[in-house]
Amino acid sequence: MRDDRRQQVEQGRTTLGIELGSTRIKAVLVDEDLRPIASGSHEWENEYVDGRWTYSLESVETGVRAAYADLVADVERQVGVRPTTFRAAGVSAMMHGYLPFDADGELLVPFRTWRNTSTGPAAEQLSAALDFNVPQRWSIAHLAQAVLDDEPHVAHVAGITTLAGYVHRVLTGRDVLGVGDASGLFPIDSGPVDSAPGEPGRRDYDAAMLATTQELLGGRVPDLRALLPEVLVAGEDAGALTPEGAAWLDPTGTLQPGVAFCPPEGDAGTGMVATNAVAPRTGNVSVGTSIFAMVVLERPLGTPHEELDVVTTPAGDAVAMVHCNNGASEIAAWARVFGRFAEASGSPLPVDDVYATLLAEAVDADPDAGGLLSFNYLAGEPVTGVEDGRPLLLRTPGARFTLGNLVRSEVHGAFATLAIGMDVLHGEHVAVDRMTAHGGLFRTPGAPQRLLAAALRVPVALEETAGEGGAWGIAVLAAYLEHTDRSLADFLAETVFGGDSVHVADPEERDVQGFQDYLARYRAALPVQDVAAAATRTSPTTDQGEPTDGGDPRLQADAGDGTADADVADIDAAAADAGTADAAPTQHTEKEPTA
Repeated sequence: MRDDRRQQVEQGRTTLGIELGSTRIKAVLVDEDLRPIASGSHEWENEYVDGRWTYSLESVETGVRAAYADLVADVERQVGVRPTTFRAAGVSAMMHGYLPFDADGELLVPFRTWRNTSTGPAAEQLSAALDFNVPQRWSIAHLAQAVLDDEPHVAHVAGITTLAGYVHRVLTGRDVLGVGDASGLFPIDSGPVDSAPGEPGRRDYDAAMLATTQELLGGRVPDLRALLPEVLVAGEDAGALTPEGAAWLDPTGTLQPGVAFCPPEGDAGTGMVATNAVAPRTGNVSVGTSIFAMVVLERPLGTPHEELDVVTTPAGDAVAMVHCNNGASEIAAWARVFGRFAEASGSPLPVDDVYATLLAEAVDADPDAGGLLSFNYLAGEPVTGVEDGRPLLLRTPGARFTLGNLVRSEVHGAFATLAIGMDVLHGEHVAVDRMTAHGGLFRTPGAPQRLLAAALRVPVALEETAGEGGAWGIAVLAAYLEHTDRSLADFLAETVFGGDSVHVADPEERDVQGFQDYLARYRAALPVQDVAAAATRTSPTTDQGEPTDGGDPRLQADAGDGTADADVADIDAAAADAGTADAAPTQHTEKEPTA
């Protein structure tokens, strides 16, 4: 195997994937069987500058180069040769945000990331005018807000793109986006895909919505369509690595130009690919510093919902997305506390053992967490209308305050906002056969998967390869450039995941009922968030980062997320009393059909 992989690297038969997440930039090299050969990474953090969350373009360049150099070093360690070219390559990154450029390609204002929630008026106006939910994170909301705020730079905007689109343009010279990433920039036409047999389907921005938005923006943006990148679907030619791009990525001069590139995609799309969830009635859940769920729709939603984004798969199929700003960071904070306790007691534990110990306690806890209630709101949470979040642990004197209930409450709290968004899909009668989970929390088997199944009321699967993440997902999309005689869904099912083991946890009735009891208390206690935020106002300059999250692999396995860190508060509030002991999980192992 080593000799064969060495030959593949020497002959340029490998595929490269790069993904820019919120806390880590990762590069992965895969062989002809799409199995990882080596990987490299670079840690980075967003900055809070002039009231907005951002990453500088200098840090983008430095970070991508560092991740690629780390990958190359790992390739040399693994197979003893340095790559000079690849069969294909692709770039993915956190979605949304605002990158406006002038006619000379100069960035007009610092990159405004998805994390900024300053576009409320524009998002509200667009959603009403388009009869389509436009979240605050979306690029068009940022542009429209800049128009509303009469920002001087608007007059000089010649183009806007996403982070993946920017890096792709640097490497290839092409101003294009994969349809999944483009669907977080501006709504995509949801009509039938226009394609011939064996050819990728065509997709574009919704023409009627473009016209309506143009009227809203008026003369401040004379030609909105001219500002938007070209839309491509999975399998379409997105250009090739230029000499300038090769030098940008690898200043040593070893990397040669000419590598074919797939369309740049967002982290949501690569997450769908990495979990084999691009066909209708499939979905995936990504849990890291943020948490989001994607469900591929069989039919359009009956009405817009502010809890749901409608985006697309990399092939252009409509997807309902529930995106929650806050994920597993609070669980990680508790794990650090208990890990430090073990260390102080003279019995230090590896971080994986800390999580395993705590989550094992959650399995045997009361189904409703014994009356405890946890909010993981390190940042605002649009799904529940919370503008300024605070992490809280709430209990009444009669609640059963045990270690197991504490941990179960924190896990329930991490899934609660997601469940609220998913309830909207249940109301739309959207069918989901199963959800595939990925993200670092699932490095610990058992409890997280089981409790997520109870929260969502659907079977939850774990794929063997899902842990490879978005960098691997974009590498798979790059490999798909040579397989467009089949649909992307068939390529994944038959070639990429064929024969892989899938571990599935079915929802247990007592777990489901316990979570529903917990969720009822959670909804009722949401007003406490406003009170807590008003009583503990902090300056953005003193509460602006997540340095304590960066080293925890459970917060880095998915991308496109990030939260501000804060202290844990313990506030008494109304909560139900204890429930009953929990039962053992029901799990089974399935084999995917082979080609």
